[in-house]
Amino acid sequence: MFAEIRYHKGTLIIRGDVHVPNAIYDSKNRCYRIMACRYRDLIDYLDRSGIKYADHVFDAVPCPEFNVELELRDYQERALKKWLVDKRGCIVLPTGSGKTYIAIAAISELSEATLVVVPTLDLVDQWIDKLKLFGEDNVGEFSGRRKEMKPITVSTYDSAYVNAEKLGNKFRFLVFDEVHHLPSESYSLIAEMSASPYRLGLTATYERVDGKHERLPELVGGKVFEIGIDDLAGKHLAEYSVKRIYIPLSKKESKNYEAKMKSVREYLKLRKLRIESIDDFNRLVMATGYDKQAYVALRAWEEARKIAYSSSNKLKKLKEILNNHRKDKIIIFTKYNELVYRISRLFLIPAITHRTPKDERRAILNGFKTGKFRALVSSQVLDEGIDVPDANVAVIVSGSASQREYIQRLGRILRPAKGKKAVLYELISKGTGEVGTARRRAIKKQR
Repeated sequence: MFAEIRYHKGTLIIRGDVHVPNAIYDSKNRCYRIMACRYRDLIDYLDRSGIKYADHVFDAVPCPEFNVELELRDYQERALKKWLVDKRGCIVLPTGSGKTYIAIAAISELSEATLVVVPTLDLVDQWIDKLKLFGEDNVGEFSGRRKEMKPITVSTYDSAYVNAEKLGNKFRFLVFDEVHHLPSESYSLIAEMSASPYRLGLTATYERVDGKHERLPELVGGKVFEIGIDDLAGKHLAEYSVKRIYIPLSKKESKNYEAKMKSVREYLKLRKLRIESIDDFNRLVMATGYDKQAYVALRAWEEARKIAYSSSNKLKKLKEILNNHRKDKIIIFTKYNELVYRISRLFLIPAITHRTPKDERRAILNGFKTGKFRALVSSQVLDEGIDVPDANVAVIVSGSASQREYIQRLGRILRPAKGKKAVLYELISKGTGEVGTARRRAIKKQR
């Protein structure tokens, strides 16, 4: 028996007198097809079955022999060693613990054409800057800004998804930064339509609320190494403490909050509904399409949350924290952009949101790094994908129940600073739903 394998639009075409498990017969082209991501399984099957074959799958970017020497920390060495056993799988490490350097070491070990996929253009720039130790001529960018294919190429999830067919046989090694993004309905095609036999996923937060992380073993490989914040704090990450401060609403705010929540409770009682999970909440959202009262109740719920998240007493406490940490670098996080701008105006602190132009954002972060600014305020923009230098105090004025968001925010202040202990403040409105929100997002172990 003899088989010939070729890549075609995100699939592998198999010709010859062979039957391959899980392949589908294409009667029009008289061949069998299988998703490109099954390339490694296919080769293993043919080898084990003693079937001779011609492999024409890859038209990979030419890649030189790399020999980059890195001094990895002990846990980075352990993570790399675990991954090298099968050259597939996900490594879970806290923000600021050097996941990028593990990937660089893996690239050097394999010396194969590599595609690094990241969520944002900011991360594209950061990765390219770090990858230049392989030589600038060997590092390229495949994004909306430019379309290069170099031995090591960095792309965004969006660009890699749109061009999945084109990229699928150009790289033998895939690196997915913030790999928890990959199992989404669209981004998963990047992995499915690629023949790359070697795959590495990096993240600080493996699990997804929707459970789709269960697809990661199929797309990248399962979790091969994990270490938590508390295992690294004090040695490789800064010592830290978490201070939850429960703050009462003002009388006026409390009255408005209760009025809004009463409206919500009356609707739920009328429709005999209970909100005990994200699925229950999503059903309420869907009901707004045909039930006017559901829309009114949902809007009242959102207005009540804004009262709790943006209370006047929180701003008084924030002022106190800023006064107590005059010599520290402080990042303030909020859920809503309007509160970002309110805090920015009130305390004369630079603000970063998704509306902030790239040049202005860079100038603010550079000013923060050099000490021109001692504090900055943001919504979700700094949660992921931006290096924030030297911060050792964070204040969550408001946030979601997401553990991922919480871990990312805590990670912003854990890069070691000589002689300084990191502090995370959580400002929580007493007697509101925010108490439960804060409880759900808390990580299991805290110092």
